[in-house]
Amino acid sequence: MSSKEITLTAATPLRHRLFDFLYKWGMLITVALLIAGFGIASDSFLEPNNIINILRSIAIVTVIAVGVSVSLTVGGFDLSVGSTASLANALVISLFVWYGMNSVEAIALTLALCTLIGLFNAFLIVILRIPDMLATLATLFIIQGVAMTYSFGGSITENMVMPSGDMAEGAIPAGFGLLGQVPVIVIIMLVVTAAAQLALSLTTHGRRMYALGGNPEAARLSGIRTTRYRVLAYVIASLLAGLGGILLASRIGSSQVNAGGGYLMDAVAAAWIGLSLAGAGKPNALGTLVGAVLLGVLQNGLVMLSVPYYAMDIIKGLVLALALAMTYVQRR
Repeated sequence: MSSKEITLTAATPLRHRLFDFLYKWGMLITVALLIAGFGIASDSFLEPNNIINILRSIAIVTVIAVGVSVSLTVGGFDLSVGSTASLANALVISLFVWYGMNSVEAIALTLALCTLIGLFNAFLIVILRIPDMLATLATLFIIQGVAMTYSFGGSITENMVMPSGDMAEGAIPAGFGLLGQVPVIVIIMLVVTAAAQLALSLTTHGRRMYALGGNPEAARLSGIRTTRYRVLAYVIASLLAGLGGILLASRIGSSQVNAGGGYLMDAVAAAWIGLSLAGAGKPNALGTLVGAVLLGVLQNGLVMLSVPYYAMDIIKGLVLALALAMTYVQRR
């Protein structure tokens, strides 16, 4: 064997080990590099108050993104989560301001209505057999239109003037406002993430959902009730999107037109980036949380460096491409 062949043989395992390392930990490396870079560039980036701001900013995205991850486990994909969050935002505030409900009643009714959205998605996908992306895209427009029609195309606030000319007499409970504040909103984010991670990783139902996403036909032949789990996945995705909309309502204290729409792409990005955490190669809540952290750190750091808002998407896209390249590049 020539010296050149010996060199190539010795180098190949090292290269493979490097790719394995980047595949498993590339996302965490990217987050660490961003934190270090922004920490050096801005003296206030690593201050406790700013860290709290980052955690607060990613809480809603994470809750919604975990729902997207659940839909991915069964081989689906829910694009309607942003509009569902918008509708939940409008519903919960209107139940306070227009109907004078208390927090428990308003939250319970809002989540129940969001469940219907998940069932509608499941009907389109499971019964009518419309491809999941197309079905949830249709639902996105439907729910977005419902939300805007319900709110009369405007904001819902305390003491607002109704279309009839009367003034809304209800008030947002003080306790409801605590849901969107630190530490409650961060605790909710962590509880949702932990519950989803444990349910998907350690329970029979979670393993069945992964099996369905990996090979639907094999899952069906093994006796798994595939229809039930697909419906369950879309209902959970809608419930978590609704919870995200409720947290948004608590945080801003009003309902804004299409308020949840801005969370869709970040939630989808966090869910897809999370697939690679520790080489999992499958949707997981913990990876989704880390993906949301990456997005939150990037957004916060760019703002602190006074990067123009119109250039942020360029930088965000490049960094996300780098993170994905480090984790999804194919071994040769």
